[in-house]
Amino acid sequence: MTFLGRSLIGTSDAAASGQSFHAMNPATGTELPEPFYIATPEDIDRAASLAAEAFPVYAATSPTERAAFLRAIADEMEASRSDIAARVPLETALPEGRANGELGRTIGQLRMFADLVEEGSWVDARLETALPDRAPVPKPDLRSMRIPIGPVAVFGASNFPLAFSVAGGDTASALASGCPVVCVAHYAHPGVSELAGRAIRRAVASSGLPEGVFSMLQGTGQEVGVPLVDHPAIKAVGFTGSRFGGLALARRAADRPEPIPVFAEMSSINPIVVLKGALSQRSDALAQGLAGSVSMGIGQFCTNPGVVLVPEGDEGEAFSASFAAQMDASKGGTALHAGIARAYDEATRGRTARADVDTIASTDNELITSRINPWVFRTTAAALLSDQDLASEAFGPSTTLVTYRDDQELYRVLYSLEGQLTTTIQCADSDLPLNSALVHALQQRSGRLIINGFPTGVEVCQAMVHGGPYPATTDGRTTSVGTAAIERFTRPFCFQAMPHAALPAALQDGNPLGIWRLVDGKRVNA
Repeated sequence: MTFLGRSLIGTSDAAASGQSFHAMNPATGTELPEPFYIATPEDIDRAASLAAEAFPVYAATSPTERAAFLRAIADEMEASRSDIAARVPLETALPEGRANGELGRTIGQLRMFADLVEEGSWVDARLETALPDRAPVPKPDLRSMRIPIGPVAVFGASNFPLAFSVAGGDTASALASGCPVVCVAHYAHPGVSELAGRAIRRAVASSGLPEGVFSMLQGTGQEVGVPLVDHPAIKAVGFTGSRFGGLALARRAADRPEPIPVFAEMSSINPIVVLKGALSQRSDALAQGLAGSVSMGIGQFCTNPGVVLVPEGDEGEAFSASFAAQMDASKGGTALHAGIARAYDEATRGRTARADVDTIASTDNELITSRINPWVFRTTAAALLSDQDLASEAFGPSTTLVTYRDDQELYRVLYSLEGQLTTTIQCADSDLPLNSALVHALQQRSGRLIINGFPTGVEVCQAMVHGGPYPATTDGRTTSVGTAAIERFTRPFCFQAMPHAALPAALQDGNPLGIWRLVDGKRVNA
């Protein structure tokens, strides 16, 4: 496994010059030996300019060609499995089994989007027949579909070095839509990023596509990402990371002479509502399941449950004690990088200093080795309503139990919360039918409502919504997981009275692609 440490600018490697950095092994706190070179302003401009040159050619590829390209990336990623699985633990402290599982998800996403593109109905083709004799105004021939918007800047995520990074969901959905991608590799796993980037570049070459379809830049978001977002060739941004980083990019993109959309997944505490019947019937099972969810992946998932609303009373006290014991018995682990460990330690220490919060399970974090440990806090709904800082995210294996007196207090808490990726109801038959006010409150606060489950774990499929109202994302109308993610990097476009021979195949008479279309208000595939 050899690393050149250079940015990938189309078919060329950037020069090994200028500033360099090293990946850190978070488990040992030591530098890995290979230098990686930060992309220069010239590299950034070249990558974005190549993407702009490639766009009209790539956007015009057929569904068959684009699907074959996505499958070629998947095959190249599979061929690199042993190298990727060996490198992930060195840069992230994640076990090799997690690396292989996440790589499987990444490959699956690429193939899922290949199937979507090949089937073709995602373009939402709509045809309205001309009525030239209509009075008093003739009706023109109108045909619309979704088209790609242009080169997309994708930012690799720290907590998913594969599935939300160089070859991850944002890249897959942008490429599926017909948009070239310029990816900013996450500085914490530059080696894994290089392996994935070279896999994509090989697929570009074997598919006979223009070199600007994909480039990858090494460096930080501040050094490389900000000037990339400023580049006029970039037309949209995909980001998964901190609220600070996502909002900084969104502001930057909005301040451009030509503002562009930023689709950022940022922060979420994924509240769980425990109802009385569930607490009475399966308190211990709930405590065990919750402990597994909070500690999964050392709490470093965007769907980690950070707030659990529990009814006041003896059963609530017993549940809290059982859950605290489960968490005390669970193990922490090494954070993905030192920055996460520092932020988590600051958040948990801030909770312990509060008079309105009880610490019911704790183990000191060990910043020297970036080890973060389980923490459980308890407070009241009244305290949270008076200070929303109690509902802020602590990214790691921690959660806060919030006791509520009655339904009215529960609803006040729910409506006070920020937008979330997920919300959850734990209920029993005695709690049914679910109160419509409760369901409505949770719908207004999230992109996915879970019944009698736990939020950690995101199924990659057609129906998944991984998004939510601000600040879970910058645009709660979209998803970053599932085939609907392709819509972020497209826009609707209409042809009026266009000569038939010049129309895209998706809009031609006779439906040569055989896709489902809306024709004069009726859904047909003929």
